[in-house]
Amino acid sequence: MTDGTGPLPGLAALLRRFGRCLLAACDRCQACQGLLPAHTALPLCPACRDRLAPRLGGFCPRCGAMGQDADAAPGLCLDCRQGGRPWDGFAFHGRYEGLLRQLVLGFKFHGRLGQGRLLAGFLAVAWRRAAASNGPGSPDATPDLLVPTPLHPRRLAWRGFNQSLELARLLGREIGAPLAPQALVRLRDTVPQSSLPGRERRTNLTGAFAADPAQVAGRRVLLIDDVMTTGATVETAAQALRRAGAVRVDVAVAAR
Repeated sequence: MTDGTGPLPGLAALLRRFGRCLLAACDRCQACQGLLPAHTALPLCPACRDRLAPRLGGFCPRCGAMGQDADAAPGLCLDCRQGGRPWDGFAFHGRYEGLLRQLVLGFKFHGRLGQGRLLAGFLAVAWRRAAASNGPGSPDATPDLLVPTPLHPRRLAWRGFNQSLELARLLGREIGAPLAPQALVRLRDTVPQSSLPGRERRTNLTGAFAADPAQVAGRRVLLIDDVMTTGATVETAAQALRRAGAVRVDVAVAAR
């Protein structure tokens, strides 16, 4: 567990390992493209590293909803206390805004793979930190499967790759969990969620996902996505995994 003053022992080493992999191919900051100082552990300049610091307090550990005070202890929000979620545990790196949002969009829509590897590093650290917290909303430390949120084949052909699959692939290598890219499929090519108001997003996703019982029944599943905003996509995907017999569903996203 953490004492609230910093990351868990070993997390700094994990970040350094991701950083060394990136630095081998690049001597520029992956966020601003400025030259990196000598002997840096991450492919980020000091200013960008500060702007991309993880959110360590002031959020709901079950869904990541954030309050005003980032220094407050994590605590369940009203929605999670009253109604719960179709998933068990949750992990995220930071708020979907500013530089973190730029990294996600650069990776997702412009194929900036160095930024994707950086996001996967953030995701791995966030998952380990949340799994070790042992409180409400803590993910299972040993998932049986990593399942990326799928794209419809038409959307995949247009974009060229599934950003959630690439994040899951990198995370799986780090935590030693097998990847199941076909365990969850997208049945309908829905309108992009970002183009809809929040109240229409769940309706848009009705019947959009199906999970394979042969792969997920009786398994502990870690569902991976790049971003969670209203939670409609993650909620619908988690419900499909539950219907297929998953005994536990945890969620990890890079940005919330």
